[in-house]
Amino acid sequence: QVQLVESGGGLVQAGGSLRLSCAASGRTFSNYAIGWFRQAPGKEREFVGAIDSTGGKIYYADSVKGRFTISRDNAKNMVYLQMNSLKPEDTAVYYCAARPSWVAPIGAPVEYPYRGQGTQVTVSS
Repeated sequence: QVQLVESGGGLVQAGGSLRLSCAASGRTFSNYAIGWFRQAPGKEREFVGAIDSTGGKIYYADSVKGRFTISRDNAKNMVYLQMNSLKPEDTAVYYCAARPSWVAPIGAPVEYPYRGQGTQVTVSS
C-alpha cells in the first residue's frame, strides 16, 4: 500500500511557475507508476500526466504538454510536477495518485487505487 501527500501549491500570477511535490510512504513505492490529476470547481477530474515506476516513461495531457514536467526520485520516495507558463485555466486542486501497472488507459483515474488529499493551485490573470 502507498500513502501520498502533496505539497507546493499556492497562488501565482499567470506566466509564473510552481513545483508540486508528492511524498510517498510505503516500502514498494518504486513499483508504482504515479499520475497527476487536477480538479477545478464544478468540473470533472482531469488527467495531467503520469510517470512509470522507473521514470523511463512519461505521458502528458495535451493541455499541459511543453509546460509541465514530471520527474521522480525513488531513493527519496518523491515525485515532482514542475509547472511553467501557468495560465488561469490551470487553477485547480492537484492530486498525485499511484497505480501498480503501466498499461492503457494511463489517464483513467479509476486505474489509480491510491490518491493524496490534494494541493490547491491558483493562477491569477
